[in-house]
Amino acid sequence: MSLMEISCIFPVTDIKKTACFYVSKLGYKAVEYLECKEAHICLYRDKTEIILLQAQTKNIFPNRELYGYGYDAYLYTDDQEKLEKEFLEKGVKIVKPLNVTDYKNKEFVIEDIDGRWIAFGLKIKD
Repeated sequence: MSLMEISCIFPVTDIKKTACFYVSKLGYKAVEYLECKEAHICLYRDKTEIILLQAQTKNIFPNRELYGYGYDAYLYTDDQEKLEKEFLEKGVKIVKPLNVTDYKNKEFVIEDIDGRWIAFGLKIKD
């Protein structure tokens, strides 16, 4: 037995607007399940999945606002330079440019349309 994959689940205030951002700016494909009992949109890019849920509240609070620090998701990629360039060309807000962290990850961080910080990186091998 092993764990296979993980999906990020993001409650959002405007599910269609957030899905549009992920499709147009981050290159995801959207599959809508808006007629289901628990309406949601699944976003797919390569081996990642993000599930958007329509929040029943007016405000969304990213981890750094709730807890004082922290990203809302960490997605692994082996070509950070290419991905960061792609996002910059599409006008995505980069809040931390590509660098090597003190915990030895090569990463950059974006801010999505809802204020979430999402890191893209990978551990540097010794």
